[in-house]
Amino acid sequence: MILLTQRILIQQGDITDMDVDAIVNAANNDLILGAGVAGAIYRKGGETIQQECNDIGSIPVGYAAITGAGKLKARYVIHAASMGLGGARTTAKSLRSSTAHSLRLAAERKLKSIAFPAVGTGVSGFPLDECAQIMLSEAIEHLQGETSLESVYFVLFDARARDVFQSTWDTLRKQLSSGAASA
Repeated sequence: MILLTQRILIQQGDITDMDVDAIVNAANNDLILGAGVAGAIYRKGGETIQQECNDIGSIPVGYAAITGAGKLKARYVIHAASMGLGGARTTAKSLRSSTAHSLRLAAERKLKSIAFPAVGTGVSGFPLDECAQIMLSEAIEHLQGETSLESVYFVLFDARARDVFQSTWDTLRKQLSSGAASA
């Protein structure tokens, strides 16, 4: 079995270039591909992704939906709805829930790899450090259970975001190893 610490990978780059089973879109609950990550997914993946989103329609904030990935290298796009289209901002609760739901959707489809951006930190303005803590904690919790996922990537657009996620991951890894030693 692959160690948990080897299953979470943090890197800087363009999530739309990832060759994984699924990439995650930082979505609104109406699944309208607008700006930021969603806009990049639309531009590179093509309009079939938006058409599939239209067929699904609105989903509750805190949930996620899955579509094909159009022309992207990934096979699927999982749309993590951490905010509402009409200005409802990402909250800690909606981020935690949409991240967990995205991981469950991937496992239900028997996917082996998934890549997340820093959901909610763009248009929604959610604090980057809190985002890293929540998303990494959800990934740890999911990977500690029964799952098909072997690799969870966090693909951050810039060096600052990558550094925040890496620092948070380093801290969480230390906590995990000290908890394992004392258990």
